[in-house]
Amino acid sequence: MKLYALFLGFLLVFFTSSCTTSNTNDQQVDGGQLEKFEMVKHPEWSKNASIYEVNIRQYTAEGTFKAFETHLPRLKELGVDILWFMPIQPIGEKNRKGSKGSYYSVKDYKSVNPEFGTMDEFKALVQKIHSMDMYIILDWVANHSAWDNQLTVDHPDWYTRNYKGEFQPTPGYDWSDVIDFDYEKQDLQDYMIDALKFWVEEADVDGYRCDVAGFVPLEFWNKARAALDKIKPVFMLAEWESRDLHQHAFDMTYAWKFYDIMHHIAKGDVDAGKMRWYFAHENNSFPPDGYRMYFVDNHDKNSWDGTMFSQFGDALEVAIVLTATVEGMPLIYTGQEAGMDKQLAFFEKDEVEWKAHPIGDLYKQLLAIKKQQRALWNGNFGGRMHFLDTDKPKSIYAFVRIKEDSKVFVVCNLSDRKQTFKMEGNDIYTGEYDASFSGDRVRISEGEEISLDAWGYEIFIK
Repeated sequence: MKLYALFLGFLLVFFTSSCTTSNTNDQQVDGGQLEKFEMVKHPEWSKNASIYEVNIRQYTAEGTFKAFETHLPRLKELGVDILWFMPIQPIGEKNRKGSKGSYYSVKDYKSVNPEFGTMDEFKALVQKIHSMDMYIILDWVANHSAWDNQLTVDHPDWYTRNYKGEFQPTPGYDWSDVIDFDYEKQDLQDYMIDALKFWVEEADVDGYRCDVAGFVPLEFWNKARAALDKIKPVFMLAEWESRDLHQHAFDMTYAWKFYDIMHHIAKGDVDAGKMRWYFAHENNSFPPDGYRMYFVDNHDKNSWDGTMFSQFGDALEVAIVLTATVEGMPLIYTGQEAGMDKQLAFFEKDEVEWKAHPIGDLYKQLLAIKKQQRALWNGNFGGRMHFLDTDKPKSIYAFVRIKEDSKVFVVCNLSDRKQTFKMEGNDIYTGEYDASFSGDRVRISEGEEISLDAWGYEIFIK
């Protein structure tokens, strides 16, 4: 669902970090309080995983589970590990938007949308995904339901009301096809946890991506995670930005702000120094073992703001490289690997055109590097970012990540001109490397000049 609450999320992150940074020693990247921040236990299989968002309606002409299954070998070859399915439940008909409606208007939390197939077909798909050593998480809409969800009849007291005492969409937003739950009701929380457990127990899914997670009380998510982990280790992704979500409930949160900053860099509004500021803030306000999800596209951005090409232009490739090499997990949205250059309709059928494309080749190479190089693994499984200074700070963004015998040195030209630059200060970058994109074996000495084309990049691997 369109995250109109994004600005509120940014304020929450700022407020949370501002309230806890009075003692700078508590925020040190190398040994402060954040290092001791209590965290959920990540599934071991998530250590070097990447994530892929599946828009089942638009994926194939049929728009079904069976038709999607034919794409699994291609996604496996791409290097994908976690398949995040947009909501698969039946879509409400009352006050529906468009002819097909929004996935995020859920009519029945324990059923499958018949347009996609049957429950048995979904279970078979889950088994196939697992047989290929991939994992599946379901999009979960806890904040609101469709107007014609049976809960409105059986438990009308579970919903908030407007000043007339009527059902209402989430206050302040144009989500006219859904109505807002009241999480003050403990019975609602119990029901929703039971529904979450249902898909893990019945269909063996591996976790959830939780829509507008910040609109639902943190205490609920904490209880839900504990209940799910009793069944099996699950993976939880929050569509929100807040440090405290990582403590007991979520493995990963959205890095919305990265997208915005990279977009402004691509448009020439700000320079590479803004990216340095952003990651300094990230590393000092989020726990080291809290996964962050980086992307240049997702269903919200694509449908409402623009394509990856319109948003990033010539800076698209370097932006993708950053999503796959910084401390976090890269996301690929349906069609990116095919170079999709259109905004998919959200409430109608709008099929993706599948074809080979250089963007797919780039993602395949990057995901392979991420799997092979432990320095690039997720959370504490991987290495921290060591920020590097250059004599071109407004154009060049560079960092090193190290974990045991794995060392990766990343340099990115975040400008529209060729740059020749020198590293300054810390000599942690020196050594012999394989250059991933040129294919050369190089030795980089202290103070040596490096050249990158406009929006150029290189990943040096020791």
